Amino acid sequence: MPFSPSHRIDRRSLLQRSGIGLGMLGLNSLLADQEGTTPSANDNRTASPLATKQPHFPGRVKRVVHFFLNGGPSHVDTFDPKPTLEKHAGQAPPMSLATERKTGACMPSPFAFKKYGKSGIEVSELFSRTAEHIDDIAVIRSMYAQVPNHEPSLMLMNCGDSVLPRPSVGAWALYGLGSENQNLPGFISMCPSGLPVKGAENWQSGFLPGSYQGTYVDPKHSRIDKLIENIHSPHATTKVQQRQLDLLRQLNAEHKSTRHDPRLETRIQSYELAFRMQMEAADAFDVADETKETHELYGSGVHARQTMIARRLLERGVRYVQLWHGAGNVWDHHAKLEEGHRKLAGEIDQPISALLTDLKRRGMFHDTLVIWGGEFGRTPTVELTGGGAETLGRDHNHYGFSVWMAGGGVRGGTVHGATDEFGFKATENPCSVHDLHATILHLLGFDHTKLTYRYAGRDFRLTDVHGNVIKNILA
Repeated sequence: MPFSPSHRIDRRSLLQRSGIGLGMLGLNSLLADQEGTTPSANDNRTASPLATKQPHFPGRVKRVVHFFLNGGPSHVDTFDPKPTLEKHAGQAPPMSLATERKTGACMPSPFAFKKYGKSGIEVSELFSRTAEHIDDIAVIRSMYAQVPNHEPSLMLMNCGDSVLPRPSVGAWALYGLGSENQNLPGFISMCPSGLPVKGAENWQSGFLPGSYQGTYVDPKHSRIDKLIENIHSPHATTKVQQRQLDLLRQLNAEHKSTRHDPRLETRIQSYELAFRMQMEAADAFDVADETKETHELYGSGVHARQTMIARRLLERGVRYVQLWHGAGNVWDHHAKLEEGHRKLAGEIDQPISALLTDLKRRGMFHDTLVIWGGEFGRTPTVELTGGGAETLGRDHNHYGFSVWMAGGGVRGGTVHGATDEFGFKATENPCSVHDLHATILHLLGFDHTKLTYRYAGRDFRLTDVHGNVIKNILA
């Protein structure tokens, strides 16, 4: 039969039709195995990966808001008072631990501590408004991380591993529970004026499908079209966009039918979510319709606005909201700690207190989990920067620091664990970051050892092979 151009086939088709094509069957099976999931007790396959799923057991909370004080707030200046530092001020501490930089004598806190609430838990003046809710807060004073460096500690706190790329806590929560609102991202990270250290890796989906990746929003903008890029099309009406999306969906589906690549499905879902967001995002992110009393409750500034937005997102079914203090390592006060900590705490103390109040009065506190903390703490000794008294600061300290939790399932008015009398190291009931993650998942309704995702032939989980639920802080 004479040759005809119509008989031509491309290289891909030739391989698929030849003996090598048989090997594709095994490859497809392997790839499918890598995408295998065991998210929850019912383990249903749904049309949308963001569809609501049932947890392993009834969770105490169904949404999370995480205040992340990136850079490392000083525990001995916030939620872990150490009067011993005053007694030994200017003296070398009797214990010595390896720090990232050389430190010197004991440095007492420049901030006054006071007992609050019926529980009588002592809190620094820096968070006096937050402390009004101390009877609803469980303070973990015995947290510890692995290394005194920002990058690995940020990855550990956010993704459960300090070295290898892993899905973030928010991505795991979204993977396990899905989203209650298909018109908004289920996981949102807000960070004013740019990105924190490690950028989007802090809210990555890792080897989980891209649908579970956190969506970044810069709340420094108040105009909705600046806050969320391309929220409105300047070129097409909604009807025209729907037709465009339908065509795009058809083309993507045809492309996907000949390829096994989960990124294609993620791309399709991203386009569709972006279209649906036009209907609801403008309302969710616009705080102009909040009452005057609510604005006064939260205060002014970008942190007040992003915290108000967080409450509005939680109300609308967003599963996980992370509120960063700002770009870079803003709480990283190696010098001028008194000035720096006072300024930053002044920006978020009122909004945090307002959110707790607002959640209570709206009937949301009982099923919302609020988390506060950074990637590590700071040394109780002064960092030797070579300057005068005005440069007094503290170095990184991963041996012991504080995190607190409040909301549904949390036993408020509780202090769990302790650091030594100087505040260097967790000595009583030490809690790893894996323990914290196991506790978060438990409150969401998951056995952290069973919330897994099969990747590269192994069932991975947020806590890897570690972690125990911190039962003492559970109600």
